[in-house]
Amino acid sequence: MTVAGTAAAASLSPYQSYVYAYPHKTAYRRLRPRPALRDLWAAEAKSALALYLHIPFCEVRCGFCNLFTRIGAPDGLVTAYLDALERQAGAVRAALGESGGWHCATAAFGGGTPTFLDAAELERLCDIAERHLGADLAAIPLSVEASPSTATAERLAVLAARGTTRLSLGVQSFVAAEARAAVRPQRRADVEAALSRIRQTRIPILNIDLIYGIDGQTERSWQHSLDAALAWRPEELYLYPLYVRPLTGLGRLDPMATRADWDRQRLRLYRHGRDRLLENGYEQVSMRMFRRADAPVVGGADHACQTDGMIGLGCGARSYTSTLHYSFDYAVGLREVRSIIDDYASRDAQEFAHAEFGRRINADEARRRHLLQSLLQAEGMAVEGYLARFGARPEVDFAPELERFDARGWLDRSAGAGRLRLSPEGLAHSDALGPELFSPAVRAAMSEYSAR
Repeated sequence: MTVAGTAAAASLSPYQSYVYAYPHKTAYRRLRPRPALRDLWAAEAKSALALYLHIPFCEVRCGFCNLFTRIGAPDGLVTAYLDALERQAGAVRAALGESGGWHCATAAFGGGTPTFLDAAELERLCDIAERHLGADLAAIPLSVEASPSTATAERLAVLAARGTTRLSLGVQSFVAAEARAAVRPQRRADVEAALSRIRQTRIPILNIDLIYGIDGQTERSWQHSLDAALAWRPEELYLYPLYVRPLTGLGRLDPMATRADWDRQRLRLYRHGRDRLLENGYEQVSMRMFRRADAPVVGGADHACQTDGMIGLGCGARSYTSTLHYSFDYAVGLREVRSIIDDYASRDAQEFAHAEFGRRINADEARRRHLLQSLLQAEGMAVEGYLARFGARPEVDFAPELERFDARGWLDRSAGAGRLRLSPEGLAHSDALGPELFSPAVRAAMSEYSAR
């Protein structure tokens, strides 16, 4: 690394933005005219679709959470929401083609907290996926998110019986003081009881989410949470850096968002957590994801992160075609979220036949998405695959960006000419590297978005 590269990397915060999808929803805009779903999907490859069902309800809203969700649900709202989800599923099925020719290869229930639903409501959620969109949940990978307080025996029994292959539990910290600091009320005993119930169901993959960078957290307390999680031998562990975002509980308090030493703390805790998991038989998949080396392989290989063909159901879900990413309106503030959910629940079937908010994906954005989502994986990107898809080499299309990354020591030079791969330091800086690949148009749209 050059002296200039070292200085530039040192001055750049490692925590710019978590890039889990590109373009981000804040770059979406109202579509005029509204494209018909039937037209959007007509020429798309549909043999291996990913299905995502969104449940926008939680018992509490954690201080760091900016997901599209509301606290609780008035009487009748969950039923009304599932009714609307069923109407939307019917409209999507009609758009894909009643005669078939399409197949759901993976499924996921997210939120919010899907296990906010009771056992009977979870049965209905599974029925919507199977009966309306033909998803054979017993035969394809099915991932479900849960919280400790909602992972009851009755709910878990339904999920296990309907074919859940992965259960992701948001724990965040096993230390009571840290949970309180993150505005996440929970007791250690309740977390352990939930983990015990999950293990008893024999769902093949248990994932535990943990967060580092909480106010007052130390390497010792961080290791305490890591070791508490490792005691359950989860097949997967996600380590998330804490972000303080506008309109969240912590965002209103904002105790640490501008502190330079917070960056150093998070980076130090990340490295400690990464090394601890590698020492305990886990392999790094991305900056956040770690998988136990002997964990069972449960499908998913036929739907890589590059693949378009995502069907999202629910008012917070996204759908992806090769030319358009679309969703419903987006907000974080509680009043706005409630309004969007109420509007969604009152819609008739015909209103679900069009896309309303989204962003067009041109050739440049497709290249950026492919490179970004490949490069942020520990295994990196096969250059030949990029060349075959786009007819050019990534070092030509993205010469300035890749030169900067290399100068900072973020690229693994031992990977060879046929593979672009991040170095360990590059993976550590994924949340700074990713945003540098955003297009000027997406950057401009995101900067113009007004949080609400």
